[in-house]
Amino acid sequence: MKKATKKQTEEIRALAKMPDEEIDTSDIPEIVRSSSTVVGKFYRPIKQSITVRLDADVIAWLRSGGRGYQTRANKMLRTLMEEQQQARKKQG
Repeated sequence: MKKATKKQTEEIRALAKMPDEEIDTSDIPEIVRSSSTVVGKFYRPIKQSITVRLDADVIAWLRSGGRGYQTRANKMLRTLMEEQQQARKKQG
């Protein structure tokens, strides 16, 4: 990220001193939510390195899909987790 210029810094300070209702926001487009909006689309959970013991045939199956087998395993587990969370919400 580039450092703010002297002029930009002065403008930011001037805006910070102004009450919110005096700031002209008329040129900012209104936020419109649509059904195609995906909440959390760019959310990336923090990865944690762990040791897991899996059956050899399960690992072989995951690896048979080529590179990215750990990512695929994570996606499968996430899908299962989310399905179970939704089922619990429906139950009450």
